[in-house]
Amino acid sequence: MGTDERNLQGLVAQLAERLAGTGLHGRIGLEKETLRVGPQGSPALTPHPVALGSALTHPNITTDYSEALLELVTPPFDDVRETLGFLHDLQAFAAANVGDETLWSTSMPCVTADDNAIPVAQYGTSNAGRMKTVYRIGLGHRYGRKMQVIAGVHFNYSPRPEFWPALAQVLGEQDDRAFRDERMMGMIRNLLRFGWLVPYLFGASPAVCNSFLEGHGAVLEDFDDDTSYLPHATSLRMGDIGYTNRKEADTGIKADYNSLGGYVDSLRCAINTPSPEWERIGVKVDGEYRQLNANILQIENEYYSTVRPKQPLERFEKPTDALEARGIEYVELRSVDINAQHPLGVDETQLRFLEVFALACLLQPSPLLEPGELDAIDANLLDVAHYGRRPGLALRRPDGEVALQDWARELLSLMRPVATILDQELPGDPYRRALSEQWGKVEQADLTPSARMLEDMMAREEGFYRYASRLSAQHREAFRFNGPLPRAETLEALARQSLAEQAAIEAADTLDFDTFLARYFDGTLRAS
Repeated sequence: MGTDERNLQGLVAQLAERLAGTGLHGRIGLEKETLRVGPQGSPALTPHPVALGSALTHPNITTDYSEALLELVTPPFDDVRETLGFLHDLQAFAAANVGDETLWSTSMPCVTADDNAIPVAQYGTSNAGRMKTVYRIGLGHRYGRKMQVIAGVHFNYSPRPEFWPALAQVLGEQDDRAFRDERMMGMIRNLLRFGWLVPYLFGASPAVCNSFLEGHGAVLEDFDDDTSYLPHATSLRMGDIGYTNRKEADTGIKADYNSLGGYVDSLRCAINTPSPEWERIGVKVDGEYRQLNANILQIENEYYSTVRPKQPLERFEKPTDALEARGIEYVELRSVDINAQHPLGVDETQLRFLEVFALACLLQPSPLLEPGELDAIDANLLDVAHYGRRPGLALRRPDGEVALQDWARELLSLMRPVATILDQELPGDPYRRALSEQWGKVEQADLTPSARMLEDMMAREEGFYRYASRLSAQHREAFRFNGPLPRAETLEALARQSLAEQAAIEAADTLDFDTFLARYFDGTLRAS
């Protein structure tokens, strides 16, 4: 056992003494994007189904970039099984209310239509709804629409309230907001440093439909006439054909993860700094908005990162203002692919491992990021996305290059005491079993979802479209014949309530849209 592992074992043991039962367990929520597709597998051109409620106001069923890209949002739960159960009911409810459309089973889409034909999400006629749509129109002008319909799963983690006083006591610190924010930012730095492990273990997008690549110029290999891939790829979604901040990086803007204040300041700089490139698009042209503004970022959410600090927003509140006012409520890990082999795209073992990973990153020391370290973090993520299963792949860290397998073994060893403590009072050692399963993938890359996906495609002689279509139809039938839905009445009531709330918001608007935007960005809208 190494020094770091012994230190972490001692820390979790002291915490376990102070926390009764399962107090070390986190609260886990999920946000899953899933694309509604028509018979040919392209994004559906139909409006968001009325039976699913209002995408503007529904707390659990909304849309992401496209009108066709559903986002299913669970509340946080103390047990990952409850989280998965809620996600199951959301997806089953959605599947039952999309008519003859299908929910696409993979992260990467098949886009046979012209880029501009991909429908941007609509949120009604209110100022708040229009702002959400204009923001998405701006993303399309800046980066193209195709990459905006890539889907993923966001893993949301927060410690339970009783965790913080116990940790402060063990460390001899004062339990205040500054302490909590500092520890959460340290967790984020570790999730960034070690985040390449997520696409290695769970990446499920090693191949892509050629229709998605048209006009992209990506250098991939031919799988067949309709599919491109990389033989050792884990997650092309997280690679250079996915959504990145390369354009923002060219401006010199980079988020500061060494403190919450630095993070807030760096994003505020980006949302207030004009971009000559975006100015060429225009903001309001011939009376129509093309983007919210011509700054480096229209709003904070445009900055893509695999990890984000989050604080739930109050009325018309900006994310940076919420973080500054109330600190970090939870951390959002955004690098999880949808696993087409599973009807929900994620499973219990995966979530248990991610909980171990998150808690280990929270408890482990987290030095400030050194100059250039973020570049190495980005390079590691890209290398694992493209070549993660290639034998002998080396990654970068401050003390020099290290083989992926060796570094992965170090990290999994470090997590053992965390998994052991989380297993206390639970039958069957589910956390240690989850950790053991990941050990197997490190020792045998053929056990990873990306390898299994390619193996299945090759064995069946299926290109990406046929593979994804088959599993999408299979999962649709599984949900259809899965029996009565326990939350059906609740979700139907939420849908009706959300439509009423949207109508009330639209009726209450008094400002013109130009004034609304100006007051949102200067911070005076919340006071009205």
